[in-house]
Amino acid sequence: MKKLLLIDVDCGVDDAQALMMALASPSVEVLGITCCYGNSLLENTCRNVLRVLHVCNKLEIPVYRGASAPILGGDLLEEFFHGKDGLGDVPDPSAPGLDLLQEEHAVAAILRTANERPGQVSLVATGPLTNLALAVKMDPTLPKKLKNVFIMGGNTEGRGNITVCGEFNFASDPEAAYIVLNEYTCPVYIAAWEFACSFPLSWDFYDEYVNQNTEKAEFMKKIYAHSLEISKTEHPGFVSCDSYAMAAAIDEKFVTEVTVIGVSVELSGSLTRGMMVMDWNDKLKKENKAFVIKSCDLGKFQVLMMAALK
Repeated sequence: MKKLLLIDVDCGVDDAQALMMALASPSVEVLGITCCYGNSLLENTCRNVLRVLHVCNKLEIPVYRGASAPILGGDLLEEFFHGKDGLGDVPDPSAPGLDLLQEEHAVAAILRTANERPGQVSLVATGPLTNLALAVKMDPTLPKKLKNVFIMGGNTEGRGNITVCGEFNFASDPEAAYIVLNEYTCPVYIAAWEFACSFPLSWDFYDEYVNQNTEKAEFMKKIYAHSLEISKTEHPGFVSCDSYAMAAAIDEKFVTEVTVIGVSVELSGSLTRGMMVMDWNDKLKKENKAFVIKSCDLGKFQVLMMAALK
């Protein structure tokens, strides 16, 4: 049986890389893609997902418009690492229109999909967790109906990439991250910021990845060009953050070591708001521990990444 994935994204370039990995995997069926603000505005997220589906010839997969702002409102974190539109600001006159979006809201789609296939669906989240938080608040029984959840977000050592101690997805909506980590009782796997940075691919691999002489590879080369030079100064290798969470969802053998631990999110610290808290001494007495990914099989990861652009 194929693995059934429902994917929640804020479609920047690394989300696109993760999506293309899932779409190319013969062991996976993508049931739908729900969209959230994050790397750019919600409308851009939706448009970007449709662009990815278009280049992958998968426009039959339903796409749902979701949250446009954090649960408590406020300004969005304007980093624009992947360009203002989230996909490198590359003009695309052939991009599909937003009329292809489903009328159903993303949160309703998450609840319906879980109800239709209880215990079978893996939910993969690569953006702010607002849609997931709203879904569990609408139906607290949702986690019991999911097979598991895979999250790219949070941090294990307090190393921030957008604030002093906050990783971008969690810091974009700390309340949503708090709700998800405390109310999702199904198995939750977390690919945190420091984990992704600890397992980079070489820049030689990146060159091979985007020079496969396919339409998908050419697309990826164009949309990543905006952030390529910055990435080379910040990382010793190619780090496709969201792809690590996706690889874990696709192939359980990709993950070679986890830390089983209670986790939460700091909401009020002046320097630590949005930071994932690792409960090393079990002070929180949480029954449902998270599986925080500690190590992975980079060989399997390379195979999945290369296959995404073939």
